[in-house]
Amino acid sequence: MAIVHDIDTGGSTPALEAKRVSVSYGSKRAVSDVSLVVPRHRVVALIGPSGCGKSTFLRCFNRMNDLIPSATVEGEVLFHGQDLYRPEIDPVEVRRRIGMVFQKPNPFPKSIFDNVAFGPRINGFDGDLPPRVEESLRQAALWDEVSDRLDDSAYELSGGQQQRLCIARALAVRPEIVLMDEPASSLDPIATQKIEELIFELKERYTIVIVTHNMQQAARISDYTAFLYMGELIEYGPTEVIFTRPAEERTEAYVTGRFG
Repeated sequence: MAIVHDIDTGGSTPALEAKRVSVSYGSKRAVSDVSLVVPRHRVVALIGPSGCGKSTFLRCFNRMNDLIPSATVEGEVLFHGQDLYRPEIDPVEVRRRIGMVFQKPNPFPKSIFDNVAFGPRINGFDGDLPPRVEESLRQAALWDEVSDRLDDSAYELSGGQQQRLCIARALAVRPEIVLMDEPASSLDPIATQKIEELIFELKERYTIVIVTHNMQQAARISDYTAFLYMGELIEYGPTEVIFTRPAEERTEAYVTGRFG
């Protein structure tokens, strides 16, 4: 049974809640019976060895696993008290309200402006686009670097800038939650630091769930940490507890580098 320490939701409804979530790819079980709550305006890090189910579990929160034909999801994922897997729930609307940033920067072959404007446009936004684009780029800490080159191709940006552009693109549709799947794994240390600083700032407005293989990064940026191993949740609680006085021997072995 997983060890779950006290999670402070501030007396409010959690931003997200997973209840006994399992995911299989065909006959292979990737995630098994995971339950946890994600408090609002906090950063939750998912850690664990490669292949332990971190990214698969993350994708449950905005139904990205629906796009994999062999994937089946069991259990409940609650958002505003509603199970996101009920038949009447529109997965496209789920992904608008729960955005995602992927491991490698994936800008569209469009201008910087059009990358950020893409989401609002396809979601029927009929307001003034330039202020929305500027706001999103400012939130992603990119505006000062690109304000005079919005018509340039997104491909002309550096890798770190492209990743922040993808974050701006996710923010442009004004989601409530942002999921990040190892967003700095392909970046150099300077770009990684900028992403980490950005995540710290964004939690004032958004709830963030991040997958990371970097223990130091998890310790630096997250409020809560969940350790997964072989598809199971082993321990979940305040990051300080997980990294300094974990209750589970496997957690301690992983965070201290004895395996993984």
